[in-house]
Amino acid sequence: MRSTEEIVEALRDALAGVGAVLPSLGVDPVTGASKEPFALVDLGRCNVRTAEQLTDVLRSLPVRETLRARVRQVNRKPKSR
Repeated sequence: MRSTEEIVEALRDALAGVGAVLPSLGVDPVTGASKEPFALVDLGRCNVRTAEQLTDVLRSLPVRETLRARVRQVNRKPKSR
């Protein structure tokens, strides 16, 4: 399993590959320091042009209903403690 830092770097590279830069992209410092197995990724802030570019890229991707249904299913599961 990749670390949160590795995933953030992969996301940064993927965004750069389509010309989008999120200057504040990083690991959330609060959850990164906790004992939770997965820290949150802080997508940070960006200018309107970058937000527009990112929106265009996301909208250009094919919609996969299977993935959408799976995300809905996972989001409905109660969190175990």
